[in-house]
Amino acid sequence: MKNNYSSNHKILVSLLRAIRLEAGFSQADLAKNLKQPQSFVSKYETGERRLDLLEVKRICNACGVSLGEFVQKLESALNVAE
Repeated sequence: MKNNYSSNHKILVSLLRAIRLEAGFSQADLAKNLKQPQSFVSKYETGERRLDLLEVKRICNACGVSLGEFVQKLESALNVAE
């Protein structure tokens, strides 16, 4: 079970990184938009820090992606991984 959880978390982190890159942001750019230090972005992208749903929503909004759209991408990626 833990391996599946870890692999699912890696998919989540990969998608968050992908939307950041698609928005044309460096980690520092996104952090500035979120009024956070660059290490905030680095830590969740490396899996060192977990995010709650409201933080994911803020990241999505900063990258110009709705939470609903992000969840659809996540669901698709998780289904492919199963």
